[in-house]
Amino acid sequence: MIFKRLTYRSLLTTVALVSCSFSFLPMITYAQGNSGLTIFSGVERENILDYHLDFGGNAGSFDRYRLRVPGKKLMQGVSKFFISYPDYYKGKFDTDKIEVRVKGEPLPIREVIWDQESYLIEIDLEQPLKESNKVEIVFSNVKNPRFGGTFYFQCQILPASDLPIRQHLGTWILSINP
Repeated sequence: MIFKRLTYRSLLTTVALVSCSFSFLPMITYAQGNSGLTIFSGVERENILDYHLDFGGNAGSFDRYRLRVPGKKLMQGVSKFFISYPDYYKGKFDTDKIEVRVKGEPLPIREVIWDQESYLIEIDLEQPLKESNKVEIVFSNVKNPRFGGTFYFQCQILPASDLPIRQHLGTWILSINP
């Protein structure tokens, strides 16, 4: 009788511990998709932009990139986004699945041009965004590179004002898990 009680108790304890340890897995996976804390990047802190990888950022898998630009960086509005990436980034973008969102709503886009030779994606908005709102550029159906690493994506804009000069807004430091 004592042996049975001891076995049930230890079995119950084991089940409780195992179930608690599994509850932390989604948090660990979710944490890998954020920009996190960057200390030594070579980029000044005020120029680092926030991002999120929806499906964990694993090498060789499909993902969705949410590249965020704070409203305070868009004081003159924006008519075009220019996103450059390093030549060693070997991922693939689906230009039909790129959106620019303000407050969760997609803005109409005139065209998206992916210049693979120059490592540049140009997003031309149908109508310029005049007010300074937080913007989220969403790249869906992205094929991550086969090998992980850290990739610096640069953001430039063409302001909505009459001055047609590109302005550098900042850098997304993307981490793809190996």
